[in-house]
Amino acid sequence: MDEHEWLAERFEEHRGHLRAVAYRMLGSVHEADDAVQDAWLRLNQSGASDIENLGGWLTTVVARICLNMLRVCRTRSEHPIGIHVPDPIISPDQVAGPRQPEQEALLAESVGLALIIVLDTLTPAERLTFVLHDMFDLPFDEIAPMVDRSPAAARQLASRARRRVRALGAPVPDADHIVQRRVVDAFFAAARSGDFDALVALLDPDIVMRADGGASRPQASAVVRGAPAVARRALMFAQPTAVVRSALVNGAAGVVITAGDRPISVMGFTVTNERIVEIYAIVDPDRLTGLDLTALDIQDTA
Repeated sequence: MDEHEWLAERFEEHRGHLRAVAYRMLGSVHEADDAVQDAWLRLNQSGASDIENLGGWLTTVVARICLNMLRVCRTRSEHPIGIHVPDPIISPDQVAGPRQPEQEALLAESVGLALIIVLDTLTPAERLTFVLHDMFDLPFDEIAPMVDRSPAAARQLASRARRRVRALGAPVPDADHIVQRRVVDAFFAAARSGDFDALVALLDPDIVMRADGGASRPQASAVVRGAPAVARRALMFAQPTAVVRSALVNGAAGVVITAGDRPISVMGFTVTNERIVEIYAIVDPDRLTGLDLTALDIQDTA
């Protein structure tokens, strides 16, 4: 084995962890992959002979890359606050088949779309300190140089971020996946049958639905609040001919909706106390085209 192959093998041992860090920093699968690839290029140029802790070195490099990406080219700033839906992690429904290893790594210590949306409200420095310390247990002594702060100042950044995350708090989904799936299936059954009362009964009174149509369909982007309003929207856009396919979206019950084998929507749900409290829908055709659905079980949910 030559030096390049040896270095590539060592890098691959850390790829899953690096993608998980980058996804939490950026909320985008494609941007996370770009950051990890950039880290590989830097490692390949510098070599690893003088690096004592390769995992720590790579984590630092990826975190710095992500920090610069957030500062210089944050795509989320192009969207009104609350309407942008982060890239979902889509995997087969766990009752139908196992997740791929790379999906498991991304979702280790599961991170829902609601939390990613909250993280989007933090400053880049706050996000880095919160992600690295609170999610990956890095000490502030190691984090501080990344944000050009003292360890004490980095601790304050993380504390400020933590308070904001708690204040905006993401709801905790029901632990029983079968319950989640039953509620989501009932939602689509009620929408298809036009049963407004059944829809409202499945929704939390304070439900929030975020739909992201992107630049291609700005008219489809909206934040809808309250059970009656969300139920009316579900009835308005129910498509009897569309195929609703089971999926896990960031580890929770969700669906991929297709028409003619073409994805037209990805929807994630947060089910708490057997009611839907949040819905996230991506209906942007450009983003949907770029989704990797090869691992998805395609058995219909209805």
